[in-house]
Amino acid sequence: MVTEFTKGRLKVKMSNTRAELGEVAAKEVAAYIKELLSRKDEVNIIFASAPSQNEFLAALLTHEIEWNRINAFHMDEYIGIDPDASQAFGKFLKDRIFSKVTPKSIHYMNPQAQNPEEECRRYAALLKQMPADIVFLGIGENGHLAFNDPHVAFFDDPESVKIVDLAPECRKQQINDGCFKSLGEVPTHALTITIPELLHVDKLYAIVPSKAKAEAIRATCDGPIRTTCPASILRTHKDVTLYVDKESASLVIR
Repeated sequence: MVTEFTKGRLKVKMSNTRAELGEVAAKEVAAYIKELLSRKDEVNIIFASAPSQNEFLAALLTHEIEWNRINAFHMDEYIGIDPDASQAFGKFLKDRIFSKVTPKSIHYMNPQAQNPEEECRRYAALLKQMPADIVFLGIGENGHLAFNDPHVAFFDDPESVKIVDLAPECRKQQINDGCFKSLGEVPTHALTITIPELLHVDKLYAIVPSKAKAEAIRATCDGPIRTTCPASILRTHKDVTLYVDKESASLVIR
């Protein structure tokens, strides 16, 4: 059973379980992609990479989607990580979805680019060339969107893609998620699409299950709209759907 409510302009859909959340989100996403493809030759999608997306991506694979008409991007990546490491976000997407379907194109950030600033410019140019139609988002335990942690998040960021240093809370989350064994293993810097670039996209889907995200979801839905919780800006976007389960929504005022 899904409970629906709004927070500002943000549409919230609460499922009982993570599995149900994934199924509900995937069904609605697949229908929207189909609708878009009925009036466009191609659809450009930015994908989030995190364990929070597992159920959603698995459910998305059960739907008939013309992947050969989809151009795929990912929204952030650790600087310096081996692209084939299990923790690399590109590898996450390969394992969960892109090894199972065949999009028209897949555009990965290069974590080992000799010049990370030039890599930011290259990726920004791709996004300008193929503007995204849809974004699949997660929300961090500290409220981050992509790798825009509170201390580096700007709602008026002039950049489309930038280099960031990762907040301690963000790096600890990577251990909580089971991606790394210790803080010393977690990279300190990353490439990320910025908040204005994400908000420029017409349709956003935020998939955020689990008790660990409860405080972030409370701040997103009920806190002040400011960069102390970057995800709070979602309440101002014209078309965002936030999918939560009972655990992640447990602190939200309804």
